[in-house]
Amino acid sequence: VQLQASGGGLVQAGESLRLSCAVSGIIFSFNSMDWYRQTPGEQREWVASITRHSSTNYADAVKGRFTISRDNAKNTLYLQMNSLKAEDTAVYFCHPFGTPFWGQGTLVTVSS
Repeated sequence: VQLQASGGGLVQAGESLRLSCAVSGIIFSFNSMDWYRQTPGEQREWVASITRHSSTNYADAVKGRFTISRDNAKNTLYLQMNSLKAEDTAVYFCHPFGTPFWGQGTLVTVSS
């Protein structure tokens, strides 16, 4: 299983980024998918989920600012992040729900 997250970078507070996660090795369309994030010394934090039928759920910290979506034809998961804050700085990971699989993640740095 490969989970290749991309799209991270350095932005200023208030700006936007769109993360992508290319997934292979599983039947993507059958899986609910999550985004998590992690800062050094902290536990991995759940950010958002999307079911196979595209129902979504968000952590309170990102609700109204982030949007999770998926393209089953491209086996790709997305996270649109708007109105970024310094506290959103983290490595972001995509994760198939209920599996032990994690990719390398992509670093998002938000300067205030």
